[in-house]
Amino acid sequence: MPKAKRILLALTGASGMPYAIALAKALAATPDLELHLIASEAAAKVLTLESDLTLDDFARLAARVYSQNELDAAPASGSWRHAGMIVCPCSMASLAAIAQGLGHNLIHRAADVTLKERRPLILVPRETPFNRIHLENMLRAHDAGATILAACPGFYHKPQTIAELADFIAARALDLLGLPQGLQRGWKEEE
Repeated sequence: MPKAKRILLALTGASGMPYAIALAKALAATPDLELHLIASEAAAKVLTLESDLTLDDFARLAARVYSQNELDAAPASGSWRHAGMIVCPCSMASLAAIAQGLGHNLIHRAADVTLKERRPLILVPRETPFNRIHLENMLRAHDAGATILAACPGFYHKPQTIAELADFIAARALDLLGLPQGLQRGWKEEE
């Protein structure tokens, strides 16, 4: 096992890049953690539409970056150990592929491997409203071992910015992986 924990973050072409940016920044700042990134071609386009970042800018936060077409990359194998995978934002097409076990690209294959190895897999769908197919795919992914973390931030902390809303979801993902985070206090936790 490597000295640093590896976390795999995959970006698909769904809207919601502020969530991915908040997550990547928090993960990159976590001691003894090595961030690995997979980005789809559509994600690179959406990233530039929803932020001032390019994929190259975003990639500077990661120890290693893979394209969706690198089906022979390390995350495609169960012998490549990591502490969890987050797909954020998770498009409904990627959710469907993951739920059905279809390994068309590295994101889908790495998610499938994460499930088969019983490692944490967090899917952050951003679509709304959900149709029956979306809901069934979420349930199928859940039943296979994934955690569905819908991008539905809370408001009890009285957010003032979009960044605070994104931090809320990033904090929940880090909590689910058992990683320390300073983005968001829990309900009624002391300051």
